[in-house]
Formats: sequence, structure tokens, C-alpha cells
Amino acid sequence: MFSKALFSAVMGLAAFAGMDASLAQGAAKPSTMIIGFGPGGGYDLWGRVVAHHIGKHLPGTPNVVTQNMPGAGSYVAASHIYNIAPKDGSVFGIIARDATLGPLTGAPGARFDPLKMTWLGTPTTETNVCIANANAAVKTFADLLTRELIVGDTGPGTGTRSYPNALNALLGAKFKLVSGFPSSSDVFLAMERGEVEGICESLDSVTGKRPDWLATKKVNIIFHGGAEPNPHLKDVPFILDFAKTPEQQAELNFLYAGQGIGRPFVAPPNMPADKAAMLREAFDRTMRDAEFIADAKKQKLDVDPEDGAHLEKLIRQIYATPKATVEKIGKLIQ
Repeated sequence: MFSKALFSAVMGLAAFAGMDASLAQGAAKPSTMIIGFGPGGGYDLWGRVVAHHIGKHLPGTPNVVTQNMPGAGSYVAASHIYNIAPKDGSVFGIIARDATLGPLTGAPGARFDPLKMTWLGTPTTETNVCIANANAAVKTFADLLTRELIVGDTGPGTGTRSYPNALNALLGAKFKLVSGFPSSSDVFLAMERGEVEGICESLDSVTGKRPDWLATKKVNIIFHGGAEPNPHLKDVPFILDFAKTPEQQAELNFLYAGQGIGRPFVAPPNMPADKAAMLREAFDRTMRDAEFIADAKKQKLDVDPEDGAHLEKLIRQIYATPKATVEKIGKLIQ
């Protein structure tokens, strides 16, 4: 028979073991990183590399499980994060930079309010490049005004669709869009097969997935766009070079405003202040994490982060754009 002392000791050990298991289970409860695109694209790559490192900067160091949620240029993911995801800090994600313009322009499917979204930050700011295969007839922007360029399109809310569509109307370009590609990686394959001739896509996506393309001149950069000219592309025309009037310049500035948003990581709106601060701090610490920086460099990703407060301010500036400009560009990028 057990003595009272032995019984107490056994029960104490059992309680301790149960408590320890409970703590372990709580620590192991995973967080979810929602990625607004299918596997293989630039957003997927950024989402996964951040997910791999951010967990150690979150309370309890949880595993962070990635979940691809493609659809409508990440409107599906953004709407899910905004309307459905829990507000306890366990779910966050990455959406298209240009998706942030969707609600402002009345795009179908953009069921979220960027002014209320919790912005965590971006690991990089962006430059968009419109590229064409070296054997394409279009070599320069002047060519694009007289010759058709067939480009791949990964859906509404993305630069692969909004930039070519808008530039056709604003500047008289002759992009011909082919839709239905889940990610830019699929467009790159289509370019290699000769099914399409080009794409308007982030520079880091091109250099990350096809590092030899620019170096060996397999593709040409026709022009680039962004919040400002990229100093590494001094010999490549900048989109504002083609604006003929102050009105066109204002329209192009609004069209490319999303490039300053980079690769935005977001969380649900109306979160408890401590939960929002916890996620923002974890994101900021990840951006300074030497292992994350080394991992990103290995993936040929350029880490040049901005924090959530910066993105929130930028979004408010974008949403203060004059209504006439918003309505005009909005119709062109839907």
C-alpha cells in the first residue's frame, strides 16, 4: 500500500507532468501565415521565409504554419484576414501591395478596409519592371506604342494586370493580357515556352526566380516604375519619363503608389492593442534577425524593411488622393 507521503509525491509528479504537458501544448500551438497567392511566386517566397523566422520572436515561440489562399489577386486572403480570422494574434498574412487600392477604387471582391487593417510592415520596398523576351518584337517603350506585347496576368489586384491595363489607356501602350496564371512563376514558365512574351512584375521576383535572365540578356527591361526611380536601374527608363502632362504624372504616381507598400504583412482589424503591438514587435525583430537576413539573401531577396507605422501612414496618404484621379485609375485597374 502507498503511504500518504508516497501518494502525495506521486500525485504531485502527475500534476507537474500534466502542467508541463499543458505548457508544452500551449507553446506548440501554431500560428498561421496566410499567403494570398499560390506556391512559387514572390509573395509565397517572402511569406515562407518570414514564417520560418518570426515564430521565435512571438510569445511561446510557436511554429508558424503557412497557408496559401490564392484568389482574385489576394482579395480572397485579405478579405479572410479582415472578416474571419481571429483577432488574438494567431493569424496574419501577406497580401498584394496593389490589393490595398481595391477598396478605394471599388474593385469587386475587395471586402476589407485598409484604413482599419493592422499593418505589420514590409521586408522590402518594390520596383516593378515590365520585361519582354529578347526575341520579342517589343524592345523599347516606343515599340510598345506601335506593336503588341503578350503578357501574363496573375489576377485582379496585382501589378501583372493593373499596370498593363492602365498603361494601355493612359499612355497608349499595346499590352495584350493573357489571364489565368496562379503566380508569376507560372508566367515565367510560359515565357520560356513561348506562350507569352513578357510580364510586369517585381524586380526581386524576376532576379530571385530567374537570376540569369537579366545577366545573360534573355529578357529586356522595357521600363520600370515605383514610388521613385531605382538607383540600380539608371539606364532603364522610369515610368514618369513617359508622362506628357501634369495630369498624367499624377495618375501614374497614384497607379504606382503601391510599390512603396512593398510586400505587406497584415493582421485583422480592431485587435487588442497588446496583440497588435506584439505582432508588430515580432515582425520588427524578425527584420533585424541575422538568420532571417542571411536566409533572405540566400533566396536572392533584398531586405530593406519598413515598419507597420510607416505603412499605415502611407495608406492614409494614398486614400487622400483626389477623387477624380482615384475614379479614373480605379476603372482601369479592375
